[in-house]
Order: sequence, then C-alpha cells, then structure tokens
Amino acid sequence: MGFLGTMGYYVCIPFAALLRLFYNMTGSYGLSLIFFTLVIKLVLLPFQMKSKKSMVRMNRMSGKMKEIQKKYANNPAKQQEETQKLYAEQGVSPMSGCLWSMLPMFFLIALYAIIRQPITHFMMLDASVVDSALSALQSAGVNIADIATTTKEGALQVTSFGQIMMVNAINTQLPEFAASVPGWISVNYSFLGMDLSVLPSNVLQAFTFTWANIGVILMPVISAGLSFLMSMASMAGQDKSSPAARQMKTMLWMMPLMSLWIGFTLPAALCVYWIAQSAFSAVQEWFMGKFYNQKIEEEENQRQEAIEADRHRRQEEARGKQEELRQQQALKPSLKDKRKAAQEAKSNKPKKASTNENGRMGDRPYARGRAYQENRYGDSNEK
Repeated sequence: MGFLGTMGYYVCIPFAALLRLFYNMTGSYGLSLIFFTLVIKLVLLPFQMKSKKSMVRMNRMSGKMKEIQKKYANNPAKQQEETQKLYAEQGVSPMSGCLWSMLPMFFLIALYAIIRQPITHFMMLDASVVDSALSALQSAGVNIADIATTTKEGALQVTSFGQIMMVNAINTQLPEFAASVPGWISVNYSFLGMDLSVLPSNVLQAFTFTWANIGVILMPVISAGLSFLMSMASMAGQDKSSPAARQMKTMLWMMPLMSLWIGFTLPAALCVYWIAQSAFSAVQEWFMGKFYNQKIEEEENQRQEAIEADRHRRQEEARGKQEELRQQQALKPSLKDKRKAAQEAKSNKPKKASTNENGRMGDRPYARGRAYQENRYGDSNEK
C-alpha cells in the first residue's frame, strides 16, 4: 500500500465507523447510507450557511454590479477594480459557492472506497482476511471468475469490485467462514428489493425485465435529475451576467453529468448516497435561501436606516452651526452700520473754527501783520 493508499485508509476510518454504527442500528445498508449522508450534511451545515449567505448577498448586489459594468464599460481594468472593491465592501467571494458544492465529492471518494472494499475499509479487517476468504471460496468450488483474476506470476488478484462479490458469496455460501472471523459483518446489500452491490451498467448490459433491475437502472438517472434541480435551485434569482452565475452555470451541467456517469459505472450503493445528498441539499437550499433573503433584507433596511439617521444628524449639526454663525454675525456690526456710525460720530464732533468764519466777524486777526499796532495811527492824530 503506497502513501496515498495509506492516507486514504486512515481517512476512511471515521466514515466507516459512522456507517457501521448506522448499519448495526438499522440492519439496512440503504438506510445506513441515508443516515450517513444526513450526518455529513449536518456537519457541513455551518460552512454551507456561510456560503449561502455570501451567494444571497451576491444576488442582491446584482443591481450595483450592472451599474459598475455600465459606468466603466470602456475601461475593463477600472470595472474589475470597482467590482473587487464592491465584493470587499459587501464581504462576499464569487468562488465561495463553488468550493462548498464540491465537498460532497470528497465524501463520495471516501465512501467509494468503503463500498468497494467492504472487508478492509468497512469491516476494517486485515488484508490477510481477504486472502483467507478467497482461498475458502476456491476450496469450496465457488466460481471466483468475477472475484479474482490470475496474474502473470500465477497469483490470484482481487478485481476492483471483487470484495463486494466476495462478501455476498461468503454470506450466502460459506456462512461458517463468516462466523469464524472476528469482526466480520454479514452485510445485506438488499434495499427496496434492489441489490446495491451491483453496477447499473452491468445490469443494463444483461438486462432482464424485473422491477429490481429497472430500479437499479433508474437510480443514476434520478441522481442526475436531482443534482440538476439542486443546481437550478442554487441559481434561482441570480444575475445571469455576474461572474458567479457563469461559474454556477458550468456547475449546473457538470455535476449532473458527473452524477450520471458515477451512477452507472460504480456500485448502486453510491447512487443512494448521491440521491440522498441531492434531496437533502435541495431542501436545505430552499430553507436557507428563504431565511437569508429575509435576514439580509432586514440587515439592509437597518443599514439604510442607520445611514439616513447619520445623514439627518449631520444635517442638523450643519443647521446648528449655520444658526450659530448667523447669530454671531448678527451681533457684529455690518460694514454699513460701521460707516453710518462713523458718519454720526463725525457729525457730532465739535467743529474747529475755520478761517472763513473768523474772517466774517471781528477784526480779522489773520490779516494782521507782525508790525501791526492797534493804536498806531490813533496816537499820531492825538498829538
């Protein structure tokens, strides 16, 4: 077993333990897969809620996106800059929805190993048990052509889905071997009359009309249809011209086609997981979409009210400052008043005697010379 195989084995341990728990509780492999899927959805719910909230925000900001595209239609660099700025302001990421939509694939890979190798990855038994079971079947004369092939060296090698067939053969033809191995689980792959261990492609190639075979063939189609509906529900109300919408449009077709291919080429048990996962996701999308649309609308209304209140406060402050300035200006005399006061002060100021006035009355002292003597000529006459 290489490094990746070892890592894959340890990754499967908690998932196998959870699946075994549900199988021991229900005794049904199909029901245990459904409960397993439900638990995985609940574990991922907090992360998917955050992703859904981001997607709803992106849908609601499509109007602003169109304004940016229209305003900077001739400037792609500025348009991209303003778009990223808007994403940062709103706290959204256009790739957040795609990330969480791919998570089910991670669990599908782990579940694939558990279903394909039930002895080593579901029962968690040693690889030597596989060799012992193969030897027991060969010794009992059971046809193992589909279970193992002979290598060039002459050794038997278990096929890709040989362990599933081996478990079915042991449970039906060698129950004593199953009872002798500690930890062996006699897995019953029957669910609603269908054999979950078979590949739908093999059933289609050797088709015989039975309701069980029809059900096995329809399971991949149902899983693809539900995956498509889930993708459609995720895109509902989204701006078709936004980058996120273009990415989701790719996912809209990729996931159903992948689901159809996986459903036909792998054991039918994986279809149960995929159908359950798509059904739970569709219900989850509906409830979360309704919840977050209402919640974000309330947040936007509160934000708008806060903006309006702040604008009203600033307007009141501006009016108060203007009124205070007006009152201060009213207390100060205006230029006109200053001029008027200056004129009044000037008119009330005592006037100096002018030379003109002195010349009109008395003996005109301003005209007297330095040699003027008042009685000069009078004294001479008296003599």
